[in-house]
Amino acid sequence: MDGFVTALKAEFYVSLHSLGSKLVILVPAILVFAQFLLLRVNTAGQVARDSLLGGGSEFEAIAANNAYGFFVDGMSTGLTLLSLVLVAFSAYSFAYDRDTGALRHLLIRRVSRRALILAKLVHLHLLALLAIIILWFVTAATSAWFWQFGPVVEDGFELISEAEILREIALGLALALTPLPAAIAFGVLVSVCTVSATQAVTSALGITLALDIFKSVLGDVAYYLYATFQPSLLDQSYLQDVSRLVRGYSDVLINERILQLNLWVPWPQLIVFVVLALIVVQRRKL
Repeated sequence: MDGFVTALKAEFYVSLHSLGSKLVILVPAILVFAQFLLLRVNTAGQVARDSLLGGGSEFEAIAANNAYGFFVDGMSTGLTLLSLVLVAFSAYSFAYDRDTGALRHLLIRRVSRRALILAKLVHLHLLALLAIIILWFVTAATSAWFWQFGPVVEDGFELISEAEILREIALGLALALTPLPAAIAFGVLVSVCTVSATQAVTSALGITLALDIFKSVLGDVAYYLYATFQPSLLDQSYLQDVSRLVRGYSDVLINERILQLNLWVPWPQLIVFVVLALIVVQRRKL
């Protein structure tokens, strides 16, 4: 693609000097840290009350102090916010550059329209990767600071080992991250199709939230939408089940077919969104 490297360099230059990119990277981790501070105060108070009143079982006390459960909850919260922020930022990025005329300067430098789209997709995915790394580090460090990592044990019997816990967390995170590229590409597609940055952001967020609200009434059709599998406000992702599994609860039903759909469904939709964005950008007036 003509000018891909030039366009990518421009994206990185803007990121280093803009507040928006820094917020995308840092806000999810900051929110999780604040959430953990509040949870620590609340759980400490609850444990103290149970000790004084003699309420609560040993299993509940162990689950309340197990850092793995809080780590999964924190990652779920952070990824929920990150997915929404990335959709909004993806929609805003291209549309804002078009509104301000920045795209024309790149086109004058013989950067093709398709190269612009691909450069933005690469840049957005690298931002997402950096945000995920920081989120993981802050969540793990804060969980270890406030609580204790270890197996779930009751009456000397190990309900779930650390190896099993780590295996479930790895699977849950992998399945939760799989729809993220499709969400980013969807934001870029909306940005290309709309006429202003404001319209792009409101449309992308509106459609994303609408899918989240209505996926529960779509039945089996919902399992063929990428949005069903990502952590969200009305969470149906596997990471939600992992939160209970790592605490030792055995009433979680795992449907292998749904896990396979989670693994494969987002990729064709990612390709469709990217191809449509590349087609539409060739026809739109910039």
